[in-house]
Amino acid sequence: MIERNNELAERAAQVKEDLAEAARRVGRLPEDITLVAVSKLHPGSDIRALAQSGQVDYGESYVQEAMGKQEDLADLDLRWHFIGGLQSNKAKFVAGNFALVHSVDSRKLAQALHKKALERGVVQDILLQVSLAGEVQKSGITEEVLPGLADEVMEMDGVRLVGLMTMPPFFDEPELARPVFSRLRQLKDALERQLDTALPHLSMGMTGDFVPAVEEGATLVRIGTRIFGVRPPRV
Repeated sequence: MIERNNELAERAAQVKEDLAEAARRVGRLPEDITLVAVSKLHPGSDIRALAQSGQVDYGESYVQEAMGKQEDLADLDLRWHFIGGLQSNKAKFVAGNFALVHSVDSRKLAQALHKKALERGVVQDILLQVSLAGEVQKSGITEEVLPGLADEVMEMDGVRLVGLMTMPPFFDEPELARPVFSRLRQLKDALERQLDTALPHLSMGMTGDFVPAVEEGATLVRIGTRIFGVRPPRV
């Protein structure tokens, strides 16, 4: 157990150093980038161990698993991020229970989160997930749909739009993902002008491509495998 705890802490520390180096290379402040440790399918004991080294933000993709971990780890001061695909009928379990929902990809889902958040007397922070590579199997709205959906979301009192998220295709060469990251930043900048409001977050970059993501403006980087190791199969 001690060996595993040390391993997790060392891996996270190295990731944070690499994030900081990428940030400094383009004149950014390392503290402006948040590492979201993607803990889905890994045991709560790993989260508890990693939390001892100061890691606060954790990403989960499956509602039932995430809520079980939240209950088991309620004694810790953690920030939970919902990063996976979310059906609107499960929004009732998510609204108010996560610091940020990264994966809002439809008006229906935004409305479901809005409605449940109002019922709970909270405002749920969300990101709109944008699909920029034309992969039909990937969730996300097209950039053509983005301006109209953003306008609608801004009228929903139960949710607060704070930025955008994307998942590029998997490339053997991380640099190939850079145009996707750059385009998401451009879309965020345009959306800020359209909405006349600040959108502080870009959620982009994972284990294989987080360096160009940071260089292109990521504020939230979702890294799992490099910290926790190979993800076990879902049963």
